Amino acid sequence: MTPPLRTFCETGGKGFDGAPGAWYKQSMPTWHQPASPPLAVLEREMAGVFAITESQPYDGTVRFTGRLLIDPATALAVLTARLGPHGYYPLIRSEEELAVVPAAHPREHAGSRPWVNVLLLLATLVTTVFVGATNRGADPFDNPWSLVLGLPFAVTLLSILGVHELGHYFTARRYGITVTLPYFIPAPVGLGTFGAFIKMKSPVTDRQALFDVGIAGPLAGLCLALPAIVVGLSWSELVPEASARQVGIMLGTPLLFSLLQWVTLGSLPQGADLLLHPVAFAGWIGLLVTALNLLPIGQLDGGHMAYALVGRHHRKVAIFTLLTLAGMGIAYWPGWLFWAGLSLILGLKHPPPLDDLTPLDERRRLVGFLSLGLLLSLITPSPFSFPSP
Repeated sequence: MTPPLRTFCETGGKGFDGAPGAWYKQSMPTWHQPASPPLAVLEREMAGVFAITESQPYDGTVRFTGRLLIDPATALAVLTARLGPHGYYPLIRSEEELAVVPAAHPREHAGSRPWVNVLLLLATLVTTVFVGATNRGADPFDNPWSLVLGLPFAVTLLSILGVHELGHYFTARRYGITVTLPYFIPAPVGLGTFGAFIKMKSPVTDRQALFDVGIAGPLAGLCLALPAIVVGLSWSELVPEASARQVGIMLGTPLLFSLLQWVTLGSLPQGADLLLHPVAFAGWIGLLVTALNLLPIGQLDGGHMAYALVGRHHRKVAIFTLLTLAGMGIAYWPGWLFWAGLSLILGLKHPPPLDDLTPLDERRRLVGFLSLGLLLSLITPSPFSFPSP
């Protein structure tokens, strides 16, 4: 049996007061309604692409029913070129349904203010350094230089979160999607941060792009979290179970973490606790954050992938996931109830890509189903618990 893990925390877990969070929600664009061209103009642009039987204008959007005359990918390219000058995007929902939706206002694509991103990053660095230092027994108010003790935790954690977001960023840019730089969210308590997020400012073209953008973040973050865990484990300490130093947060052990622990340290003796080095603890958080984002709910990374895989059935997958989280919250850790409630507040809906008809290729479908196994290897029923006094 794997000995229990504990954080390197001399204060008994002070400041860790709930589930760790990372708002890796990538928001879709806010549509701006331009002066609508005559319906006849939009219908004319459908020539040779979509045979119209009925047109239904509503609040700046026009829904066409009829029959698609060419393959969806070609239809999307042709209609995007035709409708762009009018300030519209095509949205292909099925062989018999097509919508024309107003594009985002140009000012929403411009006006990037990278100084905001930089200031938020610096603020989050300060809060995570403070939390990391206090969790190692430092008193920054008495000795400001003791903040140096928080650097290993802060730099490792922010690097994992940042690489995760940059995975989304560069993949989105590769597909021509307008996207912001990462926004970090500082927090004076807990982990020192509520995570980071990026915003998509233009719609996703198809399910392939949606899937690739969704999975890029978790895979990129793991590329840094896994070596951080290995290095941090080699710097961690084995302490007797009855040792006074064991006071701290007891951590659940995901399967992937257990594997890395066994590879790095071998079999650990019975009756011992592993006191995690801050770098290993930051890597452990990276695994939990990745697991949370792989949940197939709403606009989380897993929600993007679920929509790309099953389309309009993604809501059923999200509801099943919520019920599972609620069950885990009742049986194991109440924090899962918080995440289930938060997911309901954020919403289970997911905006469709412009081409909602072309399915994923077999390779991406396989990767999508393998990501479910990755989620199971990263999640643990009870991530946090506290020792009895």
